[in-house]
Formats: sequence, structure tokens, C-alpha cells
Amino acid sequence: MVSVVAGVRLLPMTVVLALGSMLGRAFYLVDGAHRRRAVRNIQAAFPLRGQKECRTIARGMFSHFGRLLTVLLKFSTMTPSQMLKRVKFEGEERVVAAHAQGKGVLLFTGHFGFWEINALVHALELRPMSVLARPLDNPLLHQLLESTRMKTGNSVIYRRGAIRRVMRALESNEAVAVLIDQHIQTADAVYVDFFNRPAATTSALAALALRTGAPVVPVFALPIPGGRFRMVYEHAVDPPSSDDPDAVRELTQRCTDVLEMYVRRYPELWLWMHRRWRDAEQKDDRVGGMFPAASSEP
Repeated sequence: MVSVVAGVRLLPMTVVLALGSMLGRAFYLVDGAHRRRAVRNIQAAFPLRGQKECRTIARGMFSHFGRLLTVLLKFSTMTPSQMLKRVKFEGEERVVAAHAQGKGVLLFTGHFGFWEINALVHALELRPMSVLARPLDNPLLHQLLESTRMKTGNSVIYRRGAIRRVMRALESNEAVAVLIDQHIQTADAVYVDFFNRPAATTSALAALALRTGAPVVPVFALPIPGGRFRMVYEHAVDPPSSDDPDAVRELTQRCTDVLEMYVRRYPELWLWMHRRWRDAEQKDDRVGGMFPAASSEP
């Protein structure tokens, strides 16, 4: 791994992106299980699109995640000034305004675009954040990712004891970043609509926001020409009324709607191979399948 990082350090960004695309396309060809799942998910999300178009989106998604990996490796070798030359910020004043309320800031996104790059450069342009994450199964990759995440001053909060640490961070008017697009199996899950299908979603973001009053700011990291990246901070999501008995689910739905809006705009940038609608898949299996099986052809 050290030799790979050292090699990436010497490569220009155009080559890094090209290598990432090649890596992603290679996995598209050999990883049939994830390819078929991605196409099925895309077909379910966009029922009016033909199978050929859905396969094109899936290929683009594999290529994107290959680029995400190689770009992250490249950024891990950069100085702060080199990182900032590669990005532009849009709407960062919304984070500044959120911090001005003194209640901390909850940033959220999904496995979409270049979210890991955003965390790195956010700390340089604004202030360091805490990233809520889970340890990776591969210890070498885990160590590399953790050191990269902390390179610009961020800290990582893992699940054990997470709520206590998150509360302390918010009380200190710090920012905490959360991903909201993974299937959740615990009792903390709430079901919200994501592409018109129920998806088990973490309630932690909404529960923390309602408990602390911390503003909830969506953030997305998009590629732009020239091997550069655009960090977009959207308007804070309005919380539901204080007397709403289903406030946690309602706020979770509002946040999910913002993520869905971006995924609809840039479908190739989201992780379609994830079993996001796992409960729906199991129900479909019991009734014989709601959606047509995807072709195994690349």
C-alpha cells in the first residue's frame, strides 16, 4: 500500500483520474453480483429508463468509485495548499452562519460524489470536523483512511460511545459529519421514502438535531473539469414543528429528499451496488420479484 501511495504521488491528476476509471471499469466487468444489483436498483429507481441506459449508469458508477479511490490516494499525498488549488467552494457561508448560532453544525451527505475529499478540504477552508464512521474490515485500508481523514485536523468518531462524543462536539460548537444512505438494521432505524421505496435509515441525525437545535446542512462534493472538485453546501434543512409527534421521521425524510435530488441529477455518482432497499428486496423475493432481473451482460 505504501508503494502504491508513493507511486500516485508522482502522477498528475489527469492520469490519476484515468487510472481510477480503468480500475472501476475492470471491477464492472468482473464483479457480476454487484453489477447486477446496481442495475436492478437503477431500474427500480428510474422505471422509465431502458435497461441499456441503466447499464450505462451502472458502468459510470463503477468508473466513478474507481476514481474516488485513486483521487483519495492522491489527496493523501498533497499539502494543504495543493488540496485547496484543486477545489472550489459554494455556499460555505451557510456553514459559517450555522456555526454563528453556537449550537454546533450537523453536516450530512451520502456515499455520493467525492464525500471523503470534502471532509479533507472542509477543515482547511472552514474548521475541522468530526466524522462519524465505522471501522473498515481491512486493517491496512482502515489505517490509511483514518490517517487521511485526520490529515487536515479532523477527528473520527466510531460507533461505540458515539452519541456522547457527538454531543460534546456539538456543545463545543463543532461540526459533525454523518452519512445517511446506508441500510440500518437496528431499532434506531426509521423508514423513509427514497426513490419511492421505503428505506431503513438512521434516525441519529434527526434525533441529534431536534435534541440540540444544531442546524442540519447538506453537503455534496462534485467533479468539475480540469481534475478539480466543487464543494456545495446547501441551505440548512428546516426542522419540523416542535409539536410534530413524528418529527424524527419527518426530518429524516426531508434530509433524504435533498440527497435524492442530487442523486437524480448525477445518478452515476451514487453507490447503487449497496443493498439500500434490503427489506423491499426480501419482500420481492417472497412474492417472486417485483422488478425484472437484470442482464448479466456488461
